[in-house]
This record gives sequence, C-alpha cells and structure tokens, in this order.
Amino acid sequence: MDNQYMKEVQDAIVHTYNPFPVVLDHGKGAYLYDEEGNAYLDFAAGYAVCSLGYGNEEWNQALKAQIDKLCHTSNLYFHTRTKEAAQALKKLSGMDRIFFTNSGGEAVEGALKAARKYAYTKGTGRYEFIAMEESFHGRSFGAVSVTGHEAYRKPFEPLLSGVRFAKYNDLNSVKELVNEKTCAIILEPLQGEGGINLATEAFMKGIRKLCDDEGILMICDEVQCGMGRTGSMFAWQEFGVRPDILTMAKAIGNGFPVGAFAMTEKVAEFSLAPGDHGTTYGGNPLACAAVAKTAEIFEREDIPAHVRKVGAYLAEKLDELVDTYSCVVKRKGKGLMQGIEMTVPISEITGKALKKGLLVIGAGSNVLRFVPPLIITEKEVDRMITILKEILE
Repeated sequence: MDNQYMKEVQDAIVHTYNPFPVVLDHGKGAYLYDEEGNAYLDFAAGYAVCSLGYGNEEWNQALKAQIDKLCHTSNLYFHTRTKEAAQALKKLSGMDRIFFTNSGGEAVEGALKAARKYAYTKGTGRYEFIAMEESFHGRSFGAVSVTGHEAYRKPFEPLLSGVRFAKYNDLNSVKELVNEKTCAIILEPLQGEGGINLATEAFMKGIRKLCDDEGILMICDEVQCGMGRTGSMFAWQEFGVRPDILTMAKAIGNGFPVGAFAMTEKVAEFSLAPGDHGTTYGGNPLACAAVAKTAEIFEREDIPAHVRKVGAYLAEKLDELVDTYSCVVKRKGKGLMQGIEMTVPISEITGKALKKGLLVIGAGSNVLRFVPPLIITEKEVDRMITILKEILE
C-alpha cells in the first residue's frame, strides 16, 4: 500500500469517510487489484453497485463507443440513447414513466417532489410522509429527512417538515400515523443500511391496501435492493404489489453514476410538469448507454435466475456459520443482499478480512453485509466463507 499517496489524498478531500488502507487499481470479474497486484475478492461491489462485476468487455466497449460519439446534450434535446434506456427500465421495472437522475439520493428527492405535486394537483391538501425506522434513503436534505436514523438527521435539523416514522414490518404502527395530511408512505422492500431487514409479504400488501384505501401514494426505494439483487428485477415484484413511485440507481448502471425514479401513468398525469423538476446531467448519452447495455446483459444472461441460484447457496453457507459460531447470531436478507448479525465489532471483521484479501462491509451497527457483484459464483462464495471461518476461529 502507498501510505504517502493515501496521506496526500486525505489532505486534499473532505474527511467524510474513513477508507480502508488500500489503493485499488483495476478489477476483473469479482476481484479487485491494488497497485502491487494483490487480489481482493469483492463482496461489497462498491455498495451494491457493480452488478456485472469488473472488466465486462461488452459493457466497456458500449461506453467507449458512446464517448467517441456524444457525452452530453442537456434534456432540451432527444439523443439516440434516451429511448432504449428508458424503454429498458420501463420493461424491467414494470412502471410507466422514467426520470433519469445522477444518483440514488436524487432519485429519492424526485420521488418526494412527485408525491407532493400529485397531492397539490389533486387538491387534497396532503403533504406529510410516513417513513420507516432504520431506513436509509440518501444524504440530501429531503432524502435524509425520511431516513430513519437519528444520527444521520440530527446534525442537519431542522429538516423537511411533516415526516413521521413507523416500525418496519408493523402495519399497525403505520396505520396509527396516517391522517388527512399524509401524501405518501416510503419504504425499502429490503432495508440495506438499516441492517438487511426484509419486508414481509403481509406488510407490503398491507401498505398497498392502506394506500389504496386512503388515497396515499406508495413509494418503494429500491436503490440498493433493486435490479436483480434479490432474485427478481425489482424486489417489489416478489410481493405482487406495484408501487406508485419507484426509485433505483446503483446496479442499473453497473458502476456508471446514474439513477432514476419511475412512476405509474396515474401519478405522471397529476404530478411533475415542465418546470417542476429538472437535471443538467441526468439521462445524458453516456449514462443511458450504460443503462441500456446493463439491462440488455441482465435480460440475455438472465441475471436474476443466477442470483436466485447462487443466493440460495450463499444463504446455506451463512446458515452454517450461524450454527457453528456463537458470535454469529442469525442470517438476514435475500438473494445476493444478505447479512449476518454478530456479537463482535463489525469493523474488526472487515479489517481482518481486508488483510486476507476479502472486501466486506457492515450494515447498521452489528450486521456484516454481503452484496457482491451479481455474477459471483459458488466457488467464490466458498472462498469468502473459508476466509470468514479463518477470522472467526
């Protein structure tokens, strides 16, 4: 590792992260390599971003070709990549209208604005949101306002007004908060930063019915759990309940910074109109090329089917750790978004894993998170488990 390089970087940037002591240089498949050529098996995927892994030649060539043609136009003009990217996300997400953003946080901001504009246009007088405890929706003011962790909110208060927090997977706690001012309920079908907490089918269906009965919009934030990670293109599809607004990012661009929020035709008709929302870079030709090619590969290779297969194998191996080691309390999650709750400091595990050539990250205060590239193999799961056992023993 280049200590001088790391020191110079830290002296030049705002200290909002505590990076691991490694300088990464390139990647291939599910592995990253530092400047000295040391290999690291990646079970973090850049926070669940690099869905196709590293060095996918088809994806690389698609972006290289687009760079030679056109990178930016603004949204005052159509470009040749807009249609294929938007239509691909419509098809995979099951939604009707797409708005491209630069990130997941911006997607959440757009979703909140769309919900409020819908209530305004309909003349309901509604403006409040119900969000979930332990949730995470981003770092911008609107997104952090609906994030269910006081530590993320407190330093930046006062935040967006009219936000109430219910208990995740507790439908009655949600019902108790609904009033004549509630315009939308926002939740993650599978919470990521909150500790890898999976919604129950009864909870998801209960929220959908509650929204229908009360005239409230249902927003599903699938920035982390969407695009194949749970074994379906989007997690809501496994519950059979369609949200009114859906947010996505991370895996849809395989590492290129792109996000989107999508909505039903009903919401689109009564929400955002010209002048209500915008973005300078969102949906630029390069971003759309990344989305279109990622979606094409996902469909052709049936990535969700692969996730279901390898995810089941990962779950089996993690369950064995629960049965073997007293410090591993339980396994949580689904597909290739899983975690193990532990009684030892997560930072101790991640630090030792790094030294053994494994990249893993935490979720919440006591969960070790596994969100590898979706192309991961059972052999690579075995390698990860072997390293974890060495650490735990």
